[in-house]
Amino acid sequence: MLNLISIVFSGLIVGVLARFFYPGAVELGLLKTILLGVGGSLLAGMLASRGRSGSGVNRAGCLASVLGAMALILIGRLLL
Repeated sequence: MLNLISIVFSGLIVGVLARFFYPGAVELGLLKTILLGVGGSLLAGMLASRGRSGSGVNRAGCLASVLGAMALILIGRLLL
């Protein structure tokens, strides 16, 4: 249960940061912002891990999560 709460909370932070740094207005509600952050973290984790497993929080991982969420915003805008 605590793991789920931490995923939601970190997804919210990453999603808000991605929306803040992305140029232009990004109209998303709270739930979509959380899903954006979680998706960005998963995208960055898949691209960065390449078979390695690591634990813990580091600055590079947080930056990669925000960049992954920004990439998802870009992909969503290109597809719609």
